[in-house]
Amino acid sequence: METLISFILAVSILAISPGPDNIFVLMQSVVHGKKYGLATIIGLMTGCIVHTIFVAVGISTIIKENNTIFLVIKILGAVYLLYLAYKVITGGSEISMSTEKIDKKTPFQLFKIGFIMNVLNPKVTLFFLALFPGFLFSEILPISLQFYTLGALFILVSFVVFSLIAILGGTISEKIKTSKNIGVWLQWIQVFVFIGIAVFILI
Repeated sequence: METLISFILAVSILAISPGPDNIFVLMQSVVHGKKYGLATIIGLMTGCIVHTIFVAVGISTIIKENNTIFLVIKILGAVYLLYLAYKVITGGSEISMSTEKIDKKTPFQLFKIGFIMNVLNPKVTLFFLALFPGFLFSEILPISLQFYTLGALFILVSFVVFSLIAILGGTISEKIKTSKNIGVWLQWIQVFVFIGIAVFILI
């Protein structure tokens, strides 16, 4: 039990710390609203399920040892993120908090973005592979079952923390309706976040 509590605390600190995922969630919440940020979170967490399965069945070890597969996944993830950055640049900087004159993504579209962005980032799998073995909590249960348990806890804790970020972002969006320059700032912040994640994947 102490091991699981330590794991939860560690994950909580990591989730709260500023990073590409929670910044992305915050920006989607600011631009589109709370439920859109939550849709993004569900996509990200669904991607984490895939990575957890990879770790549990040992596929992540193959990816780590096969440089070609690892490189292909990294390139695909980076290209997708750069494409998203391009779409933001060409989509205009106007932000409307109403339903008029805005190309607003649907929650399902944001779910897909969050899912693809997470699944195509092999560093998530490698992070799980590095983190989980240090928190195995039983000498009786199969290691794969322990990995699934740790993955579930990781997803649950991250979902709670990211949801608070989404709620904060939605609240912020209600206070920036009258700002004239916020659209430009948010547009370029989104661009830099996408490009930053792409570079992070390739490093």
